[in-house]
Amino acid sequence: MRGQAGPAAATLRYVATTDRPLTDAERNRLLIEAGLALASELDLNAVLTRIVSLAVDLTGASYGALGVLDEHVPRIEHFITQGIDEATRARIGSHPVGKGILGLLIKERRPMRIPDIGADPRSAGFPPNHPPMHSFLGAPVLALGKVFGNLYLTEKVGAPEFSDEDEAALVVLATQAGVAIENARLIEETQLAQEELARLELLEERERIAKELHDGVIQSLFAVGMSLQGAAGMVADAEIARRIEGSVEDIDRAIRDLRNYIFGLRPGILADRQLGQALSELATEFQERTEVLTIVNVDDEVASELAGRAADVVQLTREALSNIGRHASATSCRISLRRSEGGAELEIDDDGVGFDVDGPSRGMGLENLRARVEGMGGALTIVSVAGEGTTVRAALPP
Repeated sequence: MRGQAGPAAATLRYVATTDRPLTDAERNRLLIEAGLALASELDLNAVLTRIVSLAVDLTGASYGALGVLDEHVPRIEHFITQGIDEATRARIGSHPVGKGILGLLIKERRPMRIPDIGADPRSAGFPPNHPPMHSFLGAPVLALGKVFGNLYLTEKVGAPEFSDEDEAALVVLATQAGVAIENARLIEETQLAQEELARLELLEERERIAKELHDGVIQSLFAVGMSLQGAAGMVADAEIARRIEGSVEDIDRAIRDLRNYIFGLRPGILADRQLGQALSELATEFQERTEVLTIVNVDDEVASELAGRAADVVQLTREALSNIGRHASATSCRISLRRSEGGAELEIDDDGVGFDVDGPSRGMGLENLRARVEGMGGALTIVSVAGEGTTVRAALPP
């Protein structure tokens, strides 16, 4: 049985199965047709199947096979056959791995022609249910400078063995097959490269959207939140102040939701860039609004470890800065995120007037700070010296 392989294969089959030998002109013409047929096929699996079909028809063989070699070890990984139906293949069982004559062809990498493969002392024999085979012809298929596989033909029709002309034709076909395989592989690689380019373009678009959200919308929300917190400290009515604080919490939740969305858009971007950039932007906005010189020192590795709690760290910093803006009368402050013995440490210090930490409460600011830090599993320490400033230190677990 022989598979369908297109018009060129049909022409080859008609000539190869005639009783008379092929003339040199006919062989040359058929090899040219075979080369054109292989060059027109872009799918690698289809190329391999067509190679076997063309080899069978060109030489007048009853059976043909192409053994595809493993990339790492000299053994047959795939076996494509022609002339054996699926039921027979199933009865035979596993395909050969490269022992006996087939292994020798792999090792020597040169054409090989044998009158009776079963009688050859180098033969490993046939498994049960295998059709009888005698005459043998094989040649290596080279692709990209390496042996891609080997072509095997058996049982020459109308002759006891394959001829010199059959061997020469098979070598030419194997060379054409190598070129066709290289072409099919390059097409596949090009398609993969195009798919990768499309993927990168999509990632770039997602990066652009994420950047616009982060640098535009979130920055604006930061500014609104800071302004509202500043206004809350200036309002005498306690109910209005509480409503303003509630609005600030709503803004905080919106920022957290946006950040989670951005993290989804930019899975390959380290979160420390998000957190470090957010703290820098928060400091810049605070400095512009209050004219308090604000310095930021961030350990990138620590920031990366806090990626999942970035929004909480930012909100904690915002609340501490809001207290400085409302009460400290400072000229400078510093935001530091660094590693500590127990995990991470966020510190916000200023050179303001200071206050009595153990004295009467100065509103909800300190309570909010402490509650937020404890909600993150950390501990808050506040040190303040009259006339020298205040340090707010949050110890955060890893």
